[in-house]
Amino acid sequence: MPAVAPAPPRRRDESAGPLLRVEGLCVRFGSQEVLRNISIDLDAGQTLVVLGESGCGKTVLLKSMIGLIRPSAGDVLFEEKSLASLNDRALAHLRTRYGFVFQGAALFDSMTILDNVAFPLREHTRLSEAEIRGIVGSLVDEVGLPRSVLAKKPVQLSGGMRKRAGLARALALDPQLVLYDEPTTGLDPIMTDVINELILKVRRRPAVTSVVVTHDMNTARKVADRVIMLYPLFRLKQGEPQVVFDGTTDELDRSRDPRIRQFVEGRAGGRLMELREEQAREAAEDAAAAAGDEAEDDA
Repeated sequence: MPAVAPAPPRRRDESAGPLLRVEGLCVRFGSQEVLRNISIDLDAGQTLVVLGESGCGKTVLLKSMIGLIRPSAGDVLFEEKSLASLNDRALAHLRTRYGFVFQGAALFDSMTILDNVAFPLREHTRLSEAEIRGIVGSLVDEVGLPRSVLAKKPVQLSGGMRKRAGLARALALDPQLVLYDEPTTGLDPIMTDVINELILKVRRRPAVTSVVVTHDMNTARKVADRVIMLYPLFRLKQGEPQVVFDGTTDELDRSRDPRIRQFVEGRAGGRLMELREEQAREAAEDAAAAAGDEAEDDA
């Protein structure tokens, strides 16, 4: 399939530094801190898996990597260029070198699959309609969909087929960096493995780098060159790093850190007791607030 991105990927000298660099990234929403002092160097051609329980900031990190969320502190650099320094037009242009596979596929419900996959090509290239249709056909072949789906709308497809259509759209501009947000959530074990195989297939494209956010250990073990694990900030002591692991899946399996073992083995451990204590604290705070309101009313 011919390269069609308006900012086509360049072959990089490995000595030039990482493709993507996250430097001291902090993200807050109001008073709520979600990411604190995250630093990651991602080399070209590497597949990085980001693990962690729900609410630890995985998706926020992923969106920060492409400038959809601006950092409260720190920076994200793509080929040594700061995303924070780019205006909206330059950032939109840079994003044509990214492919983003959303958790729910995020297809346009009112469009056919043909129009969904063709959307970035029509928006960002001057290819003829015949050329676009040829590329779309090749993409649905690549992700293992029959061409009969092109005339259908997303509601007519299964969850796994929608995920694959979303991947086809993400690949339309021959991206240099592909980011996956929980690509196997809601899928059965067989379709999960189909998606994992497609991730492996995509990374064999020339110069493709991948970031996969997931909580699925089977996905991590199958596709990762490198794994990092985030931990929720509210469960960390002051000064503890939020990245509690950075290494290979073999090293992850050998880790004796109880936080990592609990996640890898899927054990609730003392978490149920912690949840009960948290509920009790919230109930006590609500009762105290209600009592305070009543006292003010009486006064």
